[in-house]
Formats: sequence, structure tokens, C-alpha cells
Amino acid sequence: MKAVRRFSATLGPGFVWLALFVVLPTLIIFGYSFLTRTDIGGVGLPVTLENYARFLGFDVLGFDPLYLQILWRSVVLAFFTTLLCVLIGYPLAFYVATQAPRRKNILLLLLIIPFWTNFLIRTYAWIVILGREGVVNALAAHVGLGPFELYPSLFAVYIGMVYGFLPFFVLPVYASVERVDWTLAEAAADLGASPARAFWHAVFPQTVPGLVAGILLTFIPALGTFVTPDILGGAETALIGNVVQQQFSQSRDWPFGSAVGIILMAFVLLGLYVYARAAGQKGLENLA
Repeated sequence: MKAVRRFSATLGPGFVWLALFVVLPTLIIFGYSFLTRTDIGGVGLPVTLENYARFLGFDVLGFDPLYLQILWRSVVLAFFTTLLCVLIGYPLAFYVATQAPRRKNILLLLLIIPFWTNFLIRTYAWIVILGREGVVNALAAHVGLGPFELYPSLFAVYIGMVYGFLPFFVLPVYASVERVDWTLAEAAADLGASPARAFWHAVFPQTVPGLVAGILLTFIPALGTFVTPDILGGAETALIGNVVQQQFSQSRDWPFGSAVGIILMAFVLLGLYVYARAAGQKGLENLA
């Protein structure tokens, strides 16, 4: 009884929360993915693998890799969004972490402030900025350039996604940079290493855990996003998130939408598993 009370007082609330809001919904979606859409848009029998076969391109009309192409397009978009966040956010995290305490707090506040505004409002704001009569074109016209067709476009989608996900990358990297032991860099410099060599061998390895966490926190939500491409891309390019959203709304094909969601989840979990195996082989502690 003592062990049960201790479990209830410590892990119990977390266990119940995970069971109700993570495990149970996932099991329901997994079960739906093997059912069939009824004529009125409901879910019913028979149990079938047709939803998964349809995603893989095997339809009654023959092979059509439409959804595989959409998945690949989503992966490419998420990859380049993550890459841009790394190129911008990694030096930004160092800049913030190396400032005086007062300025550092202000910069962190500026990074967090966007979270206080609804994501949809922030995304629609980019239409005002990038539109034909927007701020960017107004400034370009002032110096005799433009107008540029910035919205709707893939460029606008990347701008919106990098803007939306950059804080998710910067904050974990910033936490790693805060814990960097700079005496190692000083020792490397004393031993004759150039600044670049001292950074690469003494500083960069200490930021790898934050870098990996930032990449995962950026890539995973970017892979399943659908709001930003819909609004800033003019709904011209379908992504895997759009497919899931459409199946659960306009199409009312919940079994197929569930199958796509499960496949997307499996894809992400596979990536996390590969990373975990790689980190285990190399020894994440040694990298840090």
C-alpha cells in the first residue's frame, strides 16, 4: 500500500495525464485507421488495410504515388525550414547567451513575446507585410524597385515557418550555450588553436544536446504543419498536414485520415529511433 500511495503521489498524475491525453487518443486513431468510411461519412466495418494501401499508392485504378509525393514534399519543406532555423538560430543563441544580464533578459523576452499572440494572427500578419500592397513592396517602391510577387508563394511559406518555429530551436540551444565551459576554449587557445579550431573542438561539442533538441523540436512540428502553407502559400501546394486536416473535415474520411496520421507518426518515431541509436553508439555524454 505504501508503494501504491508513493506512486499515486509522484508518478500517478503524470501517468493518468499521459494515458488519457496521449495513449488513449492514439489507440483510437490507430483503431479507426483499420475501419471503413460509411456512405454518410461515419466509421464502420469491415476491418481493412485499404487505407494504408491507398496511401502507398495501390488504388482500385492502379498505382498512384500521389500521397507518397506529398509526404516527400512535406519532408523537404520541413528539412529546409529546420536548416534555415539552424543557420539563423545557432549564432542567435550564442549572441543572446553572451550578452549582459539585463540585455539578455530583454532579448529572451523578445523571443518569447510572439507566443503571447495567436499563431493564426501572426501568420496573417505576414500577408500584410509580404502582400502586393504590403510593407516590403512599399519600401521597395520607395527606392524605385518592385513590386515583387512575394505572396502567395513558397518564399512566403518559408518565411512564415521559420518565423513560427525559430524560437523552438533557439531556446534549447540557448540553454546549452549557457552551460558551456569557456575555460576549455581558453585552454585550446593557450595551446595554439585558432579561434575556429578552438570553437569546433571545445565549444561546439558542448552545444550538441541543445542543437539536436532544437532540430527535433523544429523538424517534427514543421513536418505536420498545414496552417502556414495554407495561408501564405495560397493553398496551392498540399502537404501531409493538409491531407490529414482535409480527411477529417471536408472529406469526412476519418479512417483514411487516421491512417495518414499513424503513418506520419510512425515516420517521426522512426527518425527518433534512428537518432537514439546513433546517439547511443557514439555516446551522447561524450559528445557533450
